Amino acid sequence: MPTRRCASPSLPGGPDVSPFTFHLSPAVKFLGLVDYEPTWRAMQQFTAQRTADTRDEIWLLQHPPTYTQGQAGKPEHLLNAHNIPVVQIDRGGQITYHAPGQVVAYLLLDLRRWKINVRELVRLMEQAVIDVLAELNIAASGRTDAPGVYVGDAKIASLGLKIKNSCSYHGLALNVDMDLTPFSFINPCGYAGMRVTQIKNMGADITPAQIEQKLAQHIVALLAAHKKEPA
Repeated sequence: MPTRRCASPSLPGGPDVSPFTFHLSPAVKFLGLVDYEPTWRAMQQFTAQRTADTRDEIWLLQHPPTYTQGQAGKPEHLLNAHNIPVVQIDRGGQITYHAPGQVVAYLLLDLRRWKINVRELVRLMEQAVIDVLAELNIAASGRTDAPGVYVGDAKIASLGLKIKNSCSYHGLALNVDMDLTPFSFINPCGYAGMRVTQIKNMGADITPAQIEQKLAQHIVALLAAHKKEPA
């Protein structure tokens, strides 16, 4: 049966990927600063047009100031938008904030290919962040009651996924060096009074671009290690 051609998302900064070639390792694309809604629509399009031969992709990027509200998001968790755009989207979870200085990783993966379920993928994303922070001598951990990564009781990374036809999109957002003030205008991820922090506040001298490289490396390595695990 001939392979049906699937289009790559039309976003700046990423090399074209052959739709006919299957590779074990995902294509990693560094997209720079991109508007939220076109990026989200590109993820939807990429996922809808996938075939069994479509190479998985991981997108590393930053967004202009934007609040995103998940499918089950409750309006009361937005306390005051302060003229920041609010986008209603199709991932799980409540409301969070994106802005320059926060590294976002979107995982466009065929979960069957990696033999991974949603819970395992969430834990893998958390572990990738924990491993990056450990390289910076920052001790972090996940929480069973509230997905994400925390330094003490302060959240440093948020997670949210959408699964369609066993393929994922959306992903994680790691605070590096940004203005955290707009987090005080929401209940982050639906938790009133939740403290939020970032890598800069931990004393680490590192740029978002350097974090993007490290995060991509850890995600790809953890995916490969998971696939090699015995069933």
